[in-house]
Amino acid sequence: MITAGTTDCLIVTGMPGAGKSTVTRLVTERLRRAARLDGDFISRLIVSGRVGALGEPADEAARQVELCNRNLCTLANNFSDAGFTPVIDWVIPSREQLDFFASLLPARQVLFVVLAPGIEVCRYRNTIRDPRERFSFDGYEDLEAGMKRELGDAGWWFDTADLTPEESADRIIREAPHRALVSRSSS
Repeated sequence: MITAGTTDCLIVTGMPGAGKSTVTRLVTERLRRAARLDGDFISRLIVSGRVGALGEPADEAARQVELCNRNLCTLANNFSDAGFTPVIDWVIPSREQLDFFASLLPARQVLFVVLAPGIEVCRYRNTIRDPRERFSFDGYEDLEAGMKRELGDAGWWFDTADLTPEESADRIIREAPHRALVSRSSS
């Protein structure tokens, strides 16, 4: 079970509409001391000159994704050092990015959960979101194939299609330490 005072850092990823924001909010609410670190929010701290992860020019988009990843890890380390369990909500599409996170969290046990309810569920969930929170995205097939190829053996691929967000959050708290470990702390 994830508890306060551990050195665990929980990363929850998945495709747009997988339920990352809802589930990470519920996970952090259920823990005694936790901080939810939203990658979308952190990336939007750049107001002038912002280039989204899939935007152009591609080299600037990649630079800003790396900056966001660094900032998420810095915040995760700071919150963990202060006794809070960091819960990161962010799309991590590749082994390279996951390894980058693990390298920036060396004193943490990194738990990596991929919410994987399937493409049709993700599409549907995106349509029922508040219009301000909808994500215009048509690359589900490519993203899913790439994530499975790159990360299929990493962490816990958790099919939440038939679960409520509350059930998903409860299972993550209970099972992630045993099913989602991708790196052990080096301290």
